[in-house]
Amino acid sequence: MAANLEGAIREETPTARKAWYKSLYGQVLIALVLGIAVGHLFPAFGESLKPLGDAFIKLVKMIIAPVIFCTVVAGISGMNTLESVGRVGAKALAYFLTFSTLALIVGLVVGNIVKPGAGLNIDPETLDASKVSEYQTRAQDQSIIDFLLNIIPDTLISGFTSGQILQVLLVSILTGIALATLGEKGKRISSAISDLGQIIFKIVDIVMRAAPIGVFGAMAFTIGKYGIDTLLSLGQLIATFYLTSILFLIIFLAPVAKLAGFSLWRLLVYIRSELMLVLGTSSSEAALPSLMDKLEKAGASKPVVGLVVPTGYSFNLDGTNIYMTMAALFIAQATNTPLSLEQQVLLLLVAMISSKGAAGVTGSGFVTLAATLSVVPTVPIAGMALILGIDRFMSECRALTNFIGNAVATLVVARWDGALDRARLDAALTGQRDN
Repeated sequence: MAANLEGAIREETPTARKAWYKSLYGQVLIALVLGIAVGHLFPAFGESLKPLGDAFIKLVKMIIAPVIFCTVVAGISGMNTLESVGRVGAKALAYFLTFSTLALIVGLVVGNIVKPGAGLNIDPETLDASKVSEYQTRAQDQSIIDFLLNIIPDTLISGFTSGQILQVLLVSILTGIALATLGEKGKRISSAISDLGQIIFKIVDIVMRAAPIGVFGAMAFTIGKYGIDTLLSLGQLIATFYLTSILFLIIFLAPVAKLAGFSLWRLLVYIRSELMLVLGTSSSEAALPSLMDKLEKAGASKPVVGLVVPTGYSFNLDGTNIYMTMAALFIAQATNTPLSLEQQVLLLLVAMISSKGAAGVTGSGFVTLAATLSVVPTVPIAGMALILGIDRFMSECRALTNFIGNAVATLVVARWDGALDRARLDAALTGQRDN
């Protein structure tokens, strides 16, 4: 028995790590650099590689719904009491509301201090509003009531075919609750769904092998279409946004992680492959299945992971929130539009509501900004044309910050609810477990 245990420990903690370039992290990093080089040196060719990134994101979206369903159903049906589901949900929403509001305030404060748009002296009448009309139309089509009603799918399975995360989550929660009330029959069905989940996560492993190709295509397209020169023209806004997001991580997320008993830095190292994937594709959804798997391996219980991660993708978008208030202030400053304290508070309140309907995909932040500005007419919505060209570069930072915020939120809520295995977490974050 002792010999077997010793052998198991040696197998769990391998002494020889594979070369960095053979890991997913290393391969995605190499693909990222190559994509930038190809897009810069051969812009037309780089732009033509867009289907590679699109195809990979479609592959990932294909498996998001079954991943959420299997994780949530197996987790909820295995809970001791259904009260636990409501308790975890309430704690998650309380966390989301707190940190989303903090992110909005941070963007507003930094925008007022740094004033990235000051001195541009842009006349709103000279801007081509037609460039942002598509986003304005999409923003007008979504209201908070429409968003809430859209959580309910047309049929029991339509959420799975439409790719609506919250619809899948609702059906999964109801299915898990139903199975929990069926006794032994429910346990047998739940066990079968749990086994199906293992197959789904094996598919995730297979799909992730294509991540370097997807990142290469997405990054080559971004640089080829928009060019590195675009970064320089509005560099102050981009730099301010990235630095503000980093400050948000250091000032707010790092301390709350420490209070929950883990290091934010070690967590970032643990999910580094997923971070590179998000950076390369500008989509936090691209790494959602892999994040859920890793958080479970790090000791967070299946029900908490299943509830918090998918919900956070619509309700806990720290990067998007920082972007919205900062971008709105930038447009106001660039067009010499004065905003009183009362108007800025109104902007903040509107952004709190409009941000809840944004999903963690490329372009959603721009649509949400349009929705916010359409309610606060003081800031000319045509001013969005100023940042349209650099939005793709800013979406990368939005997606990264959203992704990190949801990873932290899941572990914090798990610790808050007593559903975090500290030994497994410490082993994962210190590299003692095979990732």
